[in-house]
Amino acid sequence: MNTLKEEIYAYWTDRARGYSEYNQQEMADARRSMWKKKLLSLITGHFPEKKPEEIKILDVGTGPGFFALLLAEAGYQVTAADVTEEMLKEARQNTGELAERITWKLSDAQRLDLGDDLFDVVLSRNVTWNLEDPGAAYQEWYRVLKPGGLMCNFDADWYGHLYDEEKRSGYEEDRRRVEEGNLEDYYTGTDIERMESIARRVPLSRLKRPQWDLEAMEAAGFFQTECDTEVWKEVWTEEEIANNGSTPVFLLTGKKRQVFCLNNICVKPGEIWEGDLELAEGEIRLPAAVLHGKKPGKTMLITAGVHAGEYVGIQAAIELAQKLKIHKVTGTVVIVKVMNVPAFEKRNGSLGLTDHKNLNREFPGDPKGTEMERLAWAVTRELQSAADYYIDLHSGDDYEQLTPYVYYAGMAEEKVVNESRRMAEQVDVPYMVRSNVASGGSYNHAASTGIPSILIERGGMGGWTYEEVRSTRRDVRNILCHLGIYQGQKDYRTYYPLEVTDICYQDASQDGLWYPFKKAGDVIREGDILGEVRDYKGKLLEISMAESDGVILYQTGTLQVLGNGAMIAYGRIVAPCDERKERIVHYWEKRSSDFLEHKRAELHSDMAKRWLSEIRRQLPEGKKLRILDVGCGAGFFSVLLAREGYQVTGVDLTPDMVENARILAREENAECEFQIMDAENLNFADGSFDVVISRNLTWTLPDVRRAYKEWIRVLKPGGVLLNFDANYGMSDFTDVADLPENHAHQEIGDEMMRECEEIKRQLPISSYSRPAWDLETLGAMKLQKFQVDLGISSRIYLEKDEFYNPTPMFMLRTEK
Repeated sequence: MNTLKEEIYAYWTDRARGYSEYNQQEMADARRSMWKKKLLSLITGHFPEKKPEEIKILDVGTGPGFFALLLAEAGYQVTAADVTEEMLKEARQNTGELAERITWKLSDAQRLDLGDDLFDVVLSRNVTWNLEDPGAAYQEWYRVLKPGGLMCNFDADWYGHLYDEEKRSGYEEDRRRVEEGNLEDYYTGTDIERMESIARRVPLSRLKRPQWDLEAMEAAGFFQTECDTEVWKEVWTEEEIANNGSTPVFLLTGKKRQVFCLNNICVKPGEIWEGDLELAEGEIRLPAAVLHGKKPGKTMLITAGVHAGEYVGIQAAIELAQKLKIHKVTGTVVIVKVMNVPAFEKRNGSLGLTDHKNLNREFPGDPKGTEMERLAWAVTRELQSAADYYIDLHSGDDYEQLTPYVYYAGMAEEKVVNESRRMAEQVDVPYMVRSNVASGGSYNHAASTGIPSILIERGGMGGWTYEEVRSTRRDVRNILCHLGIYQGQKDYRTYYPLEVTDICYQDASQDGLWYPFKKAGDVIREGDILGEVRDYKGKLLEISMAESDGVILYQTGTLQVLGNGAMIAYGRIVAPCDERKERIVHYWEKRSSDFLEHKRAELHSDMAKRWLSEIRRQLPEGKKLRILDVGCGAGFFSVLLAREGYQVTGVDLTPDMVENARILAREENAECEFQIMDAENLNFADGSFDVVISRNLTWTLPDVRRAYKEWIRVLKPGGVLLNFDANYGMSDFTDVADLPENHAHQEIGDEMMRECEEIKRQLPISSYSRPAWDLETLGAMKLQKFQVDLGISSRIYLEKDEFYNPTPMFMLRTEK
């Protein structure tokens, strides 16, 4: 038996003459002008300023040369390709004298024997439907298209009727209509049996078109992909409509991204460039990398080495250029590995080699100024102007001890400030600081021109470690994911940065020996002595005293301190609104109605009896207990326990969940109280409850340690804490292969599951080993009686039904 490729080749070889006669009819009637008008409108619309003779067009699967003729007539440079010699022979005859102006190419549409980036336009008609590998064809068409070029594919779901009854009915109706109208039936000369045999073996007869094509085009790298399903109205005659009304031709278009050019470099879509980036007409050369993704998006500028002695940022930039994956980049990432190159290479610290100026104080710079002034000017005009976002990577200089933190630009338009803050919130550091200056710093100046910008500080004393570099690299990646410039999931993080305001920068009044009493990162109180300055004899010269409560961001780490030089900096901690909680609440709001249905059914299942049996064994006996159900959701535990006569209060942060819990309680005649409340900030007095119980909550909390403190606080002495949870951070909720078809996770959809995965990665608890971490945390609260049960799932989830939980749960019990 011949291969599918051989069958297709043989069929079109045999049909070349008959198909050519059909094309000749098109060339002789109204379709010639209709198609020509459409083609020229597409090309001139995309290249309004180019002349036809400047535009190179590839006609893929030219067949008997219909498109090639129309385009050559209009003056375009045409290359016509087909896989069969007979078709090309017919095409040459049909194009007549114009054949000499056309380049003919015997080539497979799925494996074009042509170089990269050759054509301004790639055109095709009625080809993809009968290809063995149409996805490979789209990839090839993308490859040979020039950056900025246009791809146009006219096709139809010609043989979908072989697999779809509705389409089959439409096809048969077309045949009846042609017969009744005494029209030419275009299928009569096609050797239907042979063609249908091929159509059953090619993939596109079975797939949903044009949706599949749009996805394949995007996968190949095309952007601004569109489908015009009404194009048949412009290019079909009444006879064609009668013949093919059930399978109207559609037009698929896509574009290839432009080359990214910056001074001396040009980078093609989907490529990485590394080398020396020239600024100021070649006077300045900076080691850099550019990752220009296939898909369009925003441009991120990342710089390091503004202070050449701050090595964490420099090494992080070097590794980012090596480790970011180009196929995940949407848009462009420009990485400057070292800004102040001469000082870095001469190990001259963070000042200019010739002018001894601090580059970060010279922005926007001066084109006729000193070394650092000229560099600042070039960076402002030639680098920052190309960016949509900006991240500047720093660390502590050779005299600075600091706690990791992030600055965000605060003196710019409100939109820019807000976007800068959102970038800062992605950084895994304890604190973020709003900058209150608009000039000087590189990132501040960028923000003043409309570019959201931040500065990351991590490391100190002119040193660096691999862990500090990895953390900074992870921060940058999370920001890129947040902005949609990098396609991936955000990584796990430990911190959600607290806002620090009212920064106090204390400088020494004179030279001396500096003796700090605190460490960077220490929380301080107003009036605390932070350090002293003494002379060589030990005489006290100066005392540094805290003027307000706050946290130390950085301080001098060397023994000597300079007059008018930095001594210590600290600021006041502001309790922020944790946007992770807002996102968590929004997520559970979207799932609340499904949760109600699920818990309503679960209450009347055998599983409810098993849960009640497990819980009863852990509760104190002989009294009417007051129980707090934390994270009650739709009220399953609350109703279950209230029906047993316990006094139950349920709390949840999601209003819709609380309302659904009330509905469920009314349906079950259960006397429960429900309140909207944050599990980490309970609005109850100390010692209010005999039992605090929770199920599947702690894995969703930003600060589980704080939650445990609150739960212990509201327990009476001798009270019991019961937490049923699992190590969900290690599970992939998008994998539903082993779940029954009626399981809730099967109904939620991929997008909701991906959102859940994204939230998990913003929560520190997802990276902990549980329940070991829980035991360690509760043990630090001076609790002594613990019980851990790792077999709870095996006793609860006996059936693999809609309530089944594939992740093994644990029960943690402790007493106050």
